[in-house]
Amino acid sequence: MGQVKLMKGNEAFAEAVIRSGCDAYFGYPITPQSEVLEYLASQEPHKRTGMVLLQAESEIAAINMVYGAAGTGKKVVTSSSGPGISLKQEGISYLCGSELPCLVLNVMRGGPGLGTIGPSQSDYFQATKGGGHGDYKVIVLAPSSVQEMADFARLGFELAFKYRNPVIILSDGAIGQMMEKVELFEQQPRFTSFDQSWVTTGKTPDRERNIITSLDLDPFRMELHNKKLQAKFQKMKENEVRYEKIDCDDAEYLIVAYGSCARICQKTVKLARQKGVKLGLLRPITLFPFPTEATHEMAGKVKGILTVELSSGQMVEDVRLAVNGKINVAFHGRMGGTTPSPEEVLNVLEQQFLNS
Repeated sequence: MGQVKLMKGNEAFAEAVIRSGCDAYFGYPITPQSEVLEYLASQEPHKRTGMVLLQAESEIAAINMVYGAAGTGKKVVTSSSGPGISLKQEGISYLCGSELPCLVLNVMRGGPGLGTIGPSQSDYFQATKGGGHGDYKVIVLAPSSVQEMADFARLGFELAFKYRNPVIILSDGAIGQMMEKVELFEQQPRFTSFDQSWVTTGKTPDRERNIITSLDLDPFRMELHNKKLQAKFQKMKENEVRYEKIDCDDAEYLIVAYGSCARICQKTVKLARQKGVKLGLLRPITLFPFPTEATHEMAGKVKGILTVELSSGQMVEDVRLAVNGKINVAFHGRMGGTTPSPEEVLNVLEQQFLNS
Protein backbone atom coordinates (compact mmCIF):
# COMPACT_ATOMS: atom_id res chain seq x y z
CA MET A 1 0.00 0.00 0.00
CA GLY A 2 1.31 3.45 -0.91
CA GLN A 3 1.28 6.60 1.19
CA VAL A 4 -2.24 7.80 2.10
CA LYS A 5 -2.87 11.53 2.46
CA LEU A 6 -5.77 13.99 2.56
CA MET A 7 -5.27 16.28 -0.42
CA LYS A 8 -7.01 18.58 -2.85
CA GLY A 9 -7.38 17.28 -6.38
CA ASN A 10 -4.91 19.86 -7.71
CA GLU A 11 -2.39 18.93 -5.03
CA ALA A 12 -2.80 15.21 -5.69
CA PHE A 13 -2.13 15.78 -9.39
CA ALA A 14 0.99 17.85 -8.62
CA GLU A 15 2.38 15.26 -6.21
CA ALA A 16 1.67 12.48 -8.71
CA VAL A 17 3.51 14.43 -11.41
CA ILE A 18 6.63 14.46 -9.25
CA ARG A 19 6.23 10.77 -8.36
CA SER A 20 5.79 9.89 -12.05
CA GLY A 21 9.40 10.89 -12.67
CA CYS A 22 8.45 14.09 -14.47
CA ASP A 23 11.39 16.08 -15.83
CA ALA A 24 9.82 19.54 -16.04
CA TYR A 25 6.70 21.61 -15.40
CA PHE A 26 6.07 24.87 -17.25
CA GLY A 27 2.94 26.84 -16.36
CA TYR A 28 1.24 30.03 -15.32
CA PRO A 29 -1.21 30.61 -12.44
CA ILE A 30 -4.95 30.84 -13.05
CA THR A 31 -7.85 29.83 -10.81
CA PRO A 32 -9.10 27.25 -10.10
CA GLN A 33 -5.84 25.36 -10.80
CA SER A 34 -3.24 27.64 -9.20
CA GLU A 35 -2.61 25.09 -6.44
CA VAL A 36 -0.81 22.89 -8.95
CA LEU A 37 1.99 25.41 -9.39
CA GLU A 38 1.87 26.46 -5.72
CA TYR A 39 2.14 22.88 -4.46
CA LEU A 40 4.99 22.08 -6.83
CA ALA A 41 6.85 25.15 -5.63
CA SER A 42 6.33 24.18 -1.98
CA GLN A 43 7.79 20.73 -2.64
CA GLU A 44 11.00 22.06 -4.25
CA PRO A 45 11.02 19.18 -6.75
CA HIS A 46 14.55 20.05 -7.93
CA LYS A 47 15.73 18.85 -4.52
CA ARG A 48 13.52 15.74 -4.53
CA THR A 49 14.09 14.43 -8.05
CA GLY A 50 15.91 17.09 -10.05
CA MET A 51 12.66 18.12 -11.75
CA VAL A 52 12.64 21.59 -13.32
CA LEU A 53 9.84 23.93 -12.20
CA LEU A 54 9.36 27.21 -14.04
CA GLN A 55 6.59 29.79 -13.99
CA ALA A 56 6.59 31.16 -17.52
CA GLU A 57 5.76 34.74 -18.45
CA SER A 58 2.54 33.60 -20.14
CA GLU A 59 0.54 30.54 -21.14
CA ILE A 60 1.86 30.84 -24.69
CA ALA A 61 5.43 30.79 -23.42
CA ALA A 62 4.65 27.79 -21.19
CA ILE A 63 3.29 25.57 -23.97
CA ASN A 64 6.23 26.41 -26.22
CA MET A 65 8.63 25.49 -23.42
CA VAL A 66 6.76 22.18 -23.24
CA TYR A 67 7.22 21.85 -27.02
CA GLY A 68 10.99 22.32 -26.74
CA ALA A 69 11.47 20.00 -23.77
CA ALA A 70 9.23 17.30 -25.27
CA GLY A 71 11.44 17.31 -28.35
CA THR A 72 14.30 16.04 -26.20
CA GLY A 73 12.24 13.07 -25.00
CA LYS A 74 11.56 14.44 -21.53
CA LYS A 75 8.44 13.94 -19.44
CA VAL A 76 6.91 17.42 -19.38
CA VAL A 77 3.62 18.80 -18.12
CA THR A 78 1.66 22.04 -18.07
CA SER A 79 -1.63 22.98 -16.43
CA SER A 80 -4.15 25.78 -16.73
CA SER A 81 -7.85 26.57 -16.88
CA GLY A 82 -10.11 27.49 -19.80
CA PRO A 83 -8.72 30.90 -20.86
CA GLY A 84 -5.13 29.68 -20.46
CA ILE A 85 -5.81 26.46 -22.35
CA SER A 86 -7.23 28.58 -25.19
CA LEU A 87 -3.88 30.36 -25.44
CA LYS A 88 -2.08 27.00 -25.53
CA GLN A 89 -4.10 25.60 -28.44
CA GLU A 90 -1.64 26.55 -31.19
CA GLY A 91 1.16 24.87 -29.24
CA ILE A 92 -0.92 21.73 -28.68
CA SER A 93 -1.55 21.55 -32.43
CA TYR A 94 2.20 21.89 -33.06
CA LEU A 95 2.91 19.11 -30.55
CA CYS A 96 0.42 16.81 -32.29
CA GLY A 97 1.82 17.65 -35.72
CA SER A 98 5.36 17.02 -34.51
CA GLU A 99 4.32 13.82 -32.68
CA LEU A 100 5.60 14.86 -29.27
CA PRO A 101 4.40 13.49 -25.92
CA CYS A 102 3.29 15.73 -23.07
CA LEU A 103 0.67 16.02 -20.36
CA VAL A 104 -1.81 18.93 -20.17
CA LEU A 105 -4.18 19.47 -17.23
CA ASN A 106 -7.27 21.63 -17.72
CA VAL A 107 -9.16 22.40 -14.51
CA MET A 108 -12.24 23.79 -16.21
CA ARG A 109 -13.96 26.99 -15.13
CA GLY A 110 -17.09 28.63 -16.51
CA GLY A 111 -17.08 30.70 -19.68
CA PRO A 112 -17.15 32.00 -22.32
CA GLY A 113 -14.58 34.72 -21.73
CA LEU A 114 -13.41 35.06 -18.14
CA GLY A 115 -16.74 33.67 -16.97
CA THR A 116 -16.52 32.35 -13.42
CA ILE A 117 -14.07 30.37 -11.34
CA GLY A 118 -16.82 27.89 -10.46
CA PRO A 119 -16.76 24.37 -11.89
CA SER A 120 -17.77 23.84 -15.50
CA GLN A 121 -17.53 21.22 -18.24
CA SER A 122 -17.86 23.62 -21.15
CA ASP A 123 -14.36 22.90 -22.54
CA TYR A 124 -15.43 19.45 -23.76
CA PHE A 125 -15.49 20.49 -27.42
CA GLN A 126 -12.14 22.27 -27.06
CA ALA A 127 -10.49 19.12 -25.69
CA THR A 128 -12.14 16.37 -27.73
CA LYS A 129 -12.70 18.01 -31.10
CA GLY A 130 -9.31 19.73 -31.40
CA GLY A 131 -9.37 23.29 -30.08
CA GLY A 132 -6.48 24.29 -32.34
CA HIS A 133 -6.03 24.12 -36.09
CA GLY A 134 -5.66 21.04 -38.27
CA ASP A 135 -6.79 17.43 -38.21
CA TYR A 136 -5.56 16.20 -34.84
CA LYS A 137 -6.76 14.40 -31.73
CA VAL A 138 -5.53 14.04 -28.17
CA ILE A 139 -6.42 11.39 -25.63
CA VAL A 140 -8.69 13.01 -23.03
CA LEU A 141 -8.99 11.53 -19.52
CA ALA A 142 -11.80 12.72 -17.24
CA PRO A 143 -11.19 12.14 -13.51
CA SER A 144 -14.12 12.07 -11.12
CA SER A 145 -12.16 11.85 -7.85
CA VAL A 146 -9.01 13.10 -6.18
CA GLN A 147 -7.62 9.56 -6.47
CA GLU A 148 -8.04 9.68 -10.23
CA MET A 149 -6.36 13.09 -10.39
CA ALA A 150 -3.27 11.30 -9.06
CA ASP A 151 -3.67 8.05 -11.00
CA PHE A 152 -4.31 9.78 -14.33
CA ALA A 153 -1.07 11.77 -14.06
CA ARG A 154 0.91 8.53 -14.27
CA LEU A 155 -1.46 7.00 -16.84
CA GLY A 156 -1.36 10.17 -18.91
CA PHE A 157 2.42 10.04 -19.24
CA GLU A 158 2.25 6.36 -20.22
CA LEU A 159 -0.26 7.05 -22.99
CA ALA A 160 1.55 10.18 -24.17
CA PHE A 161 4.76 8.22 -24.78
CA LYS A 162 2.94 5.16 -26.13
CA TYR A 163 1.46 7.26 -28.94
CA ARG A 164 3.93 10.19 -29.02
CA ASN A 165 1.01 12.56 -28.61
CA PRO A 166 -0.29 15.06 -26.04
CA VAL A 167 -2.73 13.78 -23.42
CA ILE A 168 -5.23 16.10 -21.77
CA ILE A 169 -6.62 15.51 -18.29
CA LEU A 170 -9.98 17.29 -18.31
CA SER A 171 -10.92 18.06 -14.73
CA ASP A 172 -13.04 20.86 -13.28
CA GLY A 173 -13.07 23.30 -10.39
CA ALA A 174 -14.98 20.93 -8.12
CA ILE A 175 -12.59 18.00 -8.55
CA GLY A 176 -9.56 20.29 -8.41
CA GLN A 177 -10.58 21.97 -5.16
CA MET A 178 -12.26 19.17 -3.19
CA MET A 179 -10.29 17.26 -0.55
CA GLU A 180 -10.34 13.48 -0.30
CA LYS A 181 -8.19 10.62 0.87
CA VAL A 182 -5.75 9.60 -1.85
CA GLU A 183 -3.32 6.69 -2.02
CA LEU A 184 -0.11 7.86 -3.65
CA PHE A 185 2.08 5.48 -5.63
CA GLU A 186 5.78 5.12 -4.91
CA GLN A 187 8.30 7.53 -6.43
CA GLN A 188 9.36 6.51 -9.92
CA PRO A 189 12.88 7.28 -11.12
CA ARG A 190 13.51 9.94 -13.74
CA PHE A 191 14.60 7.69 -16.57
CA THR A 192 13.24 6.77 -19.97
CA SER A 193 12.97 3.18 -21.09
CA PHE A 194 11.16 3.90 -24.36
CA ASP A 195 12.49 4.20 -27.89
CA GLN A 196 14.43 7.46 -28.14
CA SER A 197 15.46 7.16 -31.76
CA TRP A 198 13.38 10.26 -32.55
CA VAL A 199 14.65 12.70 -29.92
CA THR A 200 16.85 15.74 -30.48
CA THR A 201 19.61 15.08 -27.99
CA GLY A 202 22.50 15.14 -30.43
CA LYS A 203 23.22 13.16 -33.58
CA THR A 204 25.04 9.86 -33.20
CA PRO A 205 27.29 8.54 -36.02
CA ASP A 206 25.01 5.61 -36.84
CA ARG A 207 21.90 7.53 -37.93
CA GLU A 208 20.57 10.55 -39.82
CA ARG A 209 19.72 13.81 -38.09
CA ASN A 210 16.48 13.94 -36.14
CA ILE A 211 14.35 16.87 -37.25
CA ILE A 212 11.26 17.72 -35.22
CA THR A 213 8.80 19.95 -37.04
CA SER A 214 5.13 20.16 -37.99
CA LEU A 215 5.95 21.97 -41.23
CA ASP A 216 6.12 20.35 -44.67
CA LEU A 217 5.54 22.47 -47.77
CA ASP A 218 5.38 19.43 -50.04
CA PRO A 219 1.64 18.63 -50.32
CA PHE A 220 2.21 14.92 -51.01
CA ARG A 221 4.48 14.43 -47.98
CA MET A 222 2.09 16.49 -45.85
CA GLU A 223 -0.83 14.27 -46.82
CA LEU A 224 1.17 11.12 -46.07
CA HIS A 225 2.03 12.55 -42.64
CA ASN A 226 -1.62 13.34 -41.95
CA LYS A 227 -2.64 9.83 -42.98
CA LYS A 228 -0.05 8.47 -40.57
CA LEU A 229 -1.52 10.61 -37.78
CA GLN A 230 -5.07 9.49 -38.57
CA ALA A 231 -3.97 5.85 -38.39
CA LYS A 232 -2.52 6.56 -34.96
CA PHE A 233 -5.74 8.21 -33.78
CA GLN A 234 -7.65 5.15 -35.00
CA LYS A 235 -5.41 2.92 -32.87
CA MET A 236 -6.31 5.08 -29.89
CA LYS A 237 -10.00 4.43 -30.62
CA GLU A 238 -9.37 0.69 -30.86
CA ASN A 239 -7.18 0.32 -27.76
CA GLU A 240 -7.75 3.11 -25.24
CA VAL A 241 -11.50 3.39 -24.60
CA ARG A 242 -12.19 3.54 -20.85
CA TYR A 243 -15.53 3.80 -19.03
CA GLU A 244 -17.36 2.68 -15.91
CA LYS A 245 -20.83 1.16 -15.67
CA ILE A 246 -22.81 1.48 -12.44
CA ASP A 247 -26.03 -0.52 -11.93
CA CYS A 248 -26.41 -1.04 -15.67
CA ASP A 249 -27.13 -4.78 -15.75
CA ASP A 250 -30.89 -4.43 -15.20
CA ALA A 251 -31.24 -0.73 -16.01
CA GLU A 252 -34.36 0.49 -17.82
CA TYR A 253 -33.10 4.07 -17.98
CA LEU A 254 -29.55 5.40 -18.27
CA ILE A 255 -27.64 8.52 -17.26
CA VAL A 256 -24.43 9.38 -19.10
CA ALA A 257 -22.18 11.77 -17.16
CA TYR A 258 -18.47 12.32 -16.50
CA GLY A 259 -16.27 14.04 -13.93
CA SER A 260 -18.02 15.77 -11.03
CA CYS A 261 -21.44 15.26 -12.68
CA ALA A 262 -20.89 11.50 -12.58
CA ARG A 263 -20.37 11.69 -8.80
CA ILE A 264 -23.66 13.55 -8.41
CA CYS A 265 -25.49 11.11 -10.66
CA GLN A 266 -24.30 8.10 -8.64
CA LYS A 267 -26.52 9.42 -5.85
CA THR A 268 -29.32 9.97 -8.36
CA VAL A 269 -29.12 6.28 -9.29
CA LYS A 270 -29.51 5.30 -5.61
CA LEU A 271 -32.47 7.66 -5.13
CA ALA A 272 -34.16 6.35 -8.27
CA ARG A 273 -33.78 2.72 -7.24
CA GLN A 274 -35.23 3.51 -3.81
CA LYS A 275 -38.33 4.67 -5.71
CA GLY A 276 -38.38 1.51 -7.84
CA VAL A 277 -36.90 3.10 -10.96
CA LYS A 278 -34.20 0.88 -12.49
CA LEU A 279 -31.63 3.53 -13.36
CA GLY A 280 -27.99 3.00 -14.38
CA LEU A 281 -25.00 5.26 -14.96
CA LEU A 282 -22.44 5.11 -17.76
CA ARG A 283 -19.37 7.20 -16.89
CA PRO A 284 -16.98 7.89 -19.78
CA ILE A 285 -13.41 7.96 -18.45
CA THR A 286 -11.89 8.68 -21.84
CA LEU A 287 -13.77 11.48 -23.59
CA PHE A 288 -11.58 10.82 -26.61
CA PRO A 289 -11.77 8.06 -27.55
CA PHE A 290 -15.43 8.17 -26.53
CA PRO A 291 -17.10 4.90 -25.41
CA THR A 292 -19.29 4.84 -28.49
CA GLU A 293 -19.84 1.08 -28.63
CA ALA A 294 -20.73 0.82 -24.94
CA THR A 295 -23.22 3.68 -25.29
CA HIS A 296 -24.76 2.15 -28.42
CA GLU A 297 -25.08 -1.20 -26.69
CA MET A 298 -26.90 0.35 -23.72
CA ALA A 299 -29.25 2.18 -26.10
CA GLY A 300 -30.55 -1.22 -27.18
CA LYS A 301 -31.41 -2.18 -23.59
CA VAL A 302 -32.97 0.93 -22.00
CA LYS A 303 -36.07 3.07 -22.62
CA GLY A 304 -34.35 6.45 -22.44
CA ILE A 305 -31.01 8.17 -21.85
CA LEU A 306 -30.34 11.39 -19.95
CA THR A 307 -27.00 13.15 -20.43
CA VAL A 308 -25.97 15.45 -17.56
CA GLU A 309 -23.24 18.07 -17.95
CA LEU A 310 -22.05 21.40 -16.56
CA SER A 311 -22.53 22.99 -19.97
CA SER A 312 -25.19 23.92 -22.50
CA GLY A 313 -24.79 20.47 -24.04
CA GLN A 314 -21.53 19.23 -25.57
CA MET A 315 -20.91 15.58 -24.71
CA VAL A 316 -24.59 14.98 -25.48
CA GLU A 317 -23.70 15.27 -29.16
CA ASP A 318 -21.33 12.30 -28.88
CA VAL A 319 -23.99 10.37 -26.98
CA ARG A 320 -26.55 11.04 -29.73
CA LEU A 321 -24.04 10.05 -32.41
CA ALA A 322 -23.38 6.80 -30.57
CA VAL A 323 -27.09 6.07 -30.19
CA ASN A 324 -27.66 6.91 -33.87
CA GLY A 325 -31.37 7.60 -33.44
CA LYS A 326 -32.01 4.31 -31.69
CA ILE A 327 -33.55 5.91 -28.63
CA ASN A 328 -34.47 9.30 -27.21
CA VAL A 329 -31.54 11.16 -25.58
CA ALA A 330 -32.54 13.99 -23.24
CA PHE A 331 -30.17 16.57 -21.76
CA HIS A 332 -29.83 18.48 -18.52
CA GLY A 333 -27.12 21.07 -17.93
CA ARG A 334 -26.04 23.85 -15.58
CA MET A 335 -23.84 26.71 -16.78
CA GLY A 336 -23.23 29.22 -13.99
CA GLY A 337 -20.60 27.51 -11.90
CA THR A 338 -23.16 25.68 -9.78
CA THR A 339 -23.83 21.95 -9.86
CA PRO A 340 -27.19 20.15 -9.97
CA SER A 341 -28.35 18.17 -6.95
CA PRO A 342 -29.05 14.44 -7.25
CA GLU A 343 -32.72 15.20 -6.59
CA GLU A 344 -32.76 17.77 -9.40
CA VAL A 345 -31.36 15.24 -11.88
CA LEU A 346 -33.91 12.63 -10.79
CA ASN A 347 -36.71 15.16 -11.23
CA VAL A 348 -35.54 15.90 -14.79
CA LEU A 349 -35.36 12.18 -15.56
CA GLU A 350 -38.92 11.68 -14.29
CA GLN A 351 -40.23 14.63 -16.30
CA GLN A 352 -38.52 13.47 -19.48
CA PHE A 353 -39.35 9.76 -19.37
CA LEU A 354 -41.71 8.76 -16.55
CA ASN A 355 -44.33 11.51 -16.41
CA SER A 356 -44.80 12.03 -20.13
